[in-house]
Amino acid sequence: MHRRSLLQGATLAALPAPVLAQGAAKVLRVIPQSNLTSLDPVWTTAVVTRNHGFLVYDQLLAQDAKGEIRPQMVEGWVTEPDGLTVTFTLRTGLKFHDGERVLAKDCVASINRWARRDPFMQVLQPSVAAVEAMDDRRFRFRLRKPVPLLTMALGQTQFPCFVMPERIAATDAFQQLREAVGSGPFRFLPDEWNPGQRAVWAKFDGYEARPEPVDGLAGGRVPRLDRVEWTVISDPATAASAMTTGEQDYWEYPLHDLLPLLKRNRQVVVDQRLLDGFYGICRFNCLQPPFDNPAIRRAVAMAVNQRDYLSAVAGNEPGGWEACEGVFTCGTPLANEVGSEVLKTHSIERAKAALAQAGYKGEKVVLIAPGDYPQINALSLVTADILRRLGMNLELVSTDWGTLVQRRTSKEPVERGGWSIIHTTSSGQSLTLPVYHLFLRANGPQAWFGWPEDAEIERLRQAWVDAPDPAEGRRVAEALNQRAMEVMAYIPLGFYWQPSAWRRNVTGAFRTPATVFWNMSKA
Repeated sequence: MHRRSLLQGATLAALPAPVLAQGAAKVLRVIPQSNLTSLDPVWTTAVVTRNHGFLVYDQLLAQDAKGEIRPQMVEGWVTEPDGLTVTFTLRTGLKFHDGERVLAKDCVASINRWARRDPFMQVLQPSVAAVEAMDDRRFRFRLRKPVPLLTMALGQTQFPCFVMPERIAATDAFQQLREAVGSGPFRFLPDEWNPGQRAVWAKFDGYEARPEPVDGLAGGRVPRLDRVEWTVISDPATAASAMTTGEQDYWEYPLHDLLPLLKRNRQVVVDQRLLDGFYGICRFNCLQPPFDNPAIRRAVAMAVNQRDYLSAVAGNEPGGWEACEGVFTCGTPLANEVGSEVLKTHSIERAKAALAQAGYKGEKVVLIAPGDYPQINALSLVTADILRRLGMNLELVSTDWGTLVQRRTSKEPVERGGWSIIHTTSSGQSLTLPVYHLFLRANGPQAWFGWPEDAEIERLRQAWVDAPDPAEGRRVAEALNQRAMEVMAYIPLGFYWQPSAWRRNVTGAFRTPATVFWNMSKA
């Protein structure tokens, strides 16, 4: 089955909601994918924080269901004939949760902070001369040369440019924010936040949604719920029981083994809400021994068989997963396997020989596994088994996801609290283009955790941006795949489908590339 055949149609069928009692509060009780430990969607790429961001913040531009960029907070924009100035005008009536108007200066500060961490904008930034406020509602980009991809960067879904007040956005991009004030559909309630247990958002009565219907992540983001309450339930069996008894309304990432149980309950819907599948990755710390040696990284990759990882996460249900032995999302225009022979070796013995030849001398390998995140934990345990079979000096550290998210920022040696290997997942959409591809970036200290540095990958990323036509873009993508297999900053582990589950009285759960709660309601 082709992976996209499951996704025909943009909206899930929903039962009509009965009439609510007068004054009844609509509270959606959610089991999130993991613990929310950071409120800053610029400082961390954790998807759980991005989901929080889509509740609290709004975007200047957004992607519709076809992937096209449309105005969101802005009325529109004008590009001068020479392509060197792009001027954006804000909609009227935009307010932050603290009651202050959203002004152009807030947008400029938010763009500047986000641009320092976003891999897409980092590629475009050399062409940007300045971003400046013109008055309260207008701001502009002054460019050194035309940048056709600018609006795509500003409106992307994977690493959104969320707008926050200037006083908050002035914080250094590498310093974690502790305050969450936006202009989005819901307000974060800090007094009810207990990391590891609970997080709560309330409807923002001052939010003015766009008048047009929601389309993908664009259009009218209407808050139809009074409250959204996340309860962290780390035990999957307990979570499943809470769903079947009605104690919880929505489970973002149910354990695959429990899907048959959920499907047997007539009051529970199990369906594929999130688009494009999930791609697993094994990430090396390229700064510290032994994985500062690319030959050792490639040796480990020779022992990997994606099918072992995918069956550990998603079982053996037909159509539930597929191997994808390249760096770009399978089934998309840039997908290729040029140079991917190393991932097709599937041999412990050959990997052992390569490891010895690479000069591995028994250095400790610290692999951190999130015990409360079943899917990523399963990926981690498969790698741990491979490393043991290779004879590496492994220390497997089991912790919670929130602690892993904090610890992966450390560049220290393992003896001082650092790490060697972590795992994560990413939506297929974020791996389709070189400018989105977080794990492909190889700009050293500015790269994603693991901090690989490779001038050729960076040159090729820029070459893709400058490619004059799709054929040349495809040639560059093949060169990128080949170089990525040589550098091996991470090992692609294939993709799987991740269904969600919700009670039948929850309506408006439409398909998107991100988990969002606007336009959802509950009878």
